[in-house]
Amino acid sequence: MAKSLFKKIQSLVVLFLILSSTIIAFSFLPPAEAQTAIISINPTSGNVGGAVAIRCNVSTVNGTYEVYWDDLIRVANGTAVNNSATAEFTVPQAIAGNHTIKLVDVAGLENATINFLVVPSYSLAVVIPELPTHMQEGDVASINVTVNGCNPNATIAANIAIQDPNGASHAKLFNVSTSSLGTGSAIAAYPTDFVSANTSFVGEYEVSLNTTLATTSFSLGLTKSTEYHRDEAVDIKALYQPNENVTITITGKDATHSANVTADGTGIVHYNTWTVPSNTSIGSFTVNVTSITTGGTVKHPPDIEVFLIPGFTINMTAKNLAGDLVADVNVTAYENDLPVDSKTSNSDGVAKLKLERGNYTCKAYFQNETVGEMLLNVTSATASDFYCNLTNLGVLVLAVADETELQVPGANLNLTRALTPQTLENQTVTDFSGSAVIHSLLPNSSYVLNVSRYGVQFNTTTIPSLLVDGDVVAWLNVTVICPNFSLQVNVTDGNSQPINNVRVEIHESMGGLYAEANTNADGQAVFTRAFGRYIIKVYDSDGIELNETTLDLFENQNASLLCHLYGLTFSVRVVDYFGQPISNVNVTLQRENQQLYSARTQADGQAAFNGLTGGTLQATVYLFDQPNPFLETTFTVNESTSTTIKVEKYVVLAGMFVETGQFALLIIGVLALILVLSIEIYRRKRVKAAKTEE
Repeated sequence: MAKSLFKKIQSLVVLFLILSSTIIAFSFLPPAEAQTAIISINPTSGNVGGAVAIRCNVSTVNGTYEVYWDDLIRVANGTAVNNSATAEFTVPQAIAGNHTIKLVDVAGLENATINFLVVPSYSLAVVIPELPTHMQEGDVASINVTVNGCNPNATIAANIAIQDPNGASHAKLFNVSTSSLGTGSAIAAYPTDFVSANTSFVGEYEVSLNTTLATTSFSLGLTKSTEYHRDEAVDIKALYQPNENVTITITGKDATHSANVTADGTGIVHYNTWTVPSNTSIGSFTVNVTSITTGGTVKHPPDIEVFLIPGFTINMTAKNLAGDLVADVNVTAYENDLPVDSKTSNSDGVAKLKLERGNYTCKAYFQNETVGEMLLNVTSATASDFYCNLTNLGVLVLAVADETELQVPGANLNLTRALTPQTLENQTVTDFSGSAVIHSLLPNSSYVLNVSRYGVQFNTTTIPSLLVDGDVVAWLNVTVICPNFSLQVNVTDGNSQPINNVRVEIHESMGGLYAEANTNADGQAVFTRAFGRYIIKVYDSDGIELNETTLDLFENQNASLLCHLYGLTFSVRVVDYFGQPISNVNVTLQRENQQLYSARTQADGQAAFNGLTGGTLQATVYLFDQPNPFLETTFTVNESTSTTIKVEKYVVLAGMFVETGQFALLIIGVLALILVLSIEIYRRKRVKAAKTEE
């Protein structure tokens, strides 16, 4: 059994040594780091010029990385966030097939790669003029074929097919040669390069490359432009048989025109002698070309097209006479006394009209009244300011105190039309300068201005008009004076007795209005101040606030303030450890580190303070006339009272200060002496008694 136990112990020791070695070996291994790797790529294949995004890890924390295409072109770079990064790039010019995308950790010089498959791309583009100009019948369309990402130095068969509006199809096979980078292009002219093709029809021409590789389209019309303005010649072109006679008809809201035209030797009908009439309204015209030759050309679809008379954009900015922008002004343009267009100005004061070339009379209307008129000659798109007969009303609210004018902030102004008082014209509030502006008012109207504060109206002013000597002006200023009322403040102490010569301050709660005065022998301070809500505060001679209240001075008022903390009697009694009074000790009272009073204790240990203002006070005790305080304590005084401060460090003994510790030692010594003496006396009595017995 002993042998078995020994083997078990031996096995445990071996296991312990193996585990210890393993732990020690692992402790010396370097900590695990993030590997530089491309986690994903999206998409995995695509065309040249396409967007690609990769998600990756960079081994260097917050390290710089770079992304290369085929080790040749740097397509992206950046800084990782911790070890993560996302890079985006576009596929550069490259041949078809797999290409290598390499991620490089610049600091760690580590890299990772992934493959991307470039897929060939094909595109078609027709060279067309910029709108509103467009192609006409008989024009030649230039069609560009472009290939990318194909095999290098190869020949690609490009079959271009075009279906015209009549439904007929025309095809042509072209060879496109690619470069060493797998890109190539070719140009085809329609109908020149196509057998039996033409551009004889109005409408859409569908273009395709090898049926489905790429598609596009272009359109042909009769007119050279889709838009014309007044007095511009309309250019019309159509394709018919050589020397064929046709009729061109142009119809619109304000005009109809017809002309017979003969095609030239190539079959081109070209007509540009008709101009858009100068009285044409904004709208559209229809052009119709038909053959009048017996057995002539009949087209499907027919030669019919619509062109527009769009007008020019005219931005009219409505402003009042002071130059402020005005919203909700209706601007109407008249031509030959007939309204042509009408728009209302937005919050920026802009009314956007559409007008053709010509002379117009523009009128401005505001709140159903005409406020302006101007002549406008339109030759192109333009912008113009339209000044309206609208006046700004400036209001100044003042208070008069001690023959001094003070601005009154926070006054509410409500302006209504005198004839329609139920309609609120404008509402605003005076600023800290007592001023407010009510913008863009009709100068010939009568108004009623109501002025209030704190929801109570104190002034009504009628304004017959905003004219000055019968003339319209940019500004009219009105001054409103607040009414004054009497305020009597009565200040009393805790015993309801008037307090003389304390400071009373009154502040208007919105600011701007302030006054102060000292109370008289009757405890009264009298003010004459403007309408408002006032904060009343009372201070003693040391600047200590005694009381505060708020009062609405909307009429003559009396206010009573009870200052129960004023004129209190307070005494401090200083005693020793045993509660015996200590006389001739200097005691001071302070408030917020400012010394107020000082007194010495009498024989009863008390220092009395009269006429004291209560609150939080600090009492400081000085012993032996030393400059440094011996003891400090803080307390709150709300009424006449007294307090006791115990100086526990000392005991008064026969008029002398003895430290409490020394006194305790003295008492112990005396008690020990008494005990020794008692024992000795007792011993001697025993001895004496024994001798007596003998």
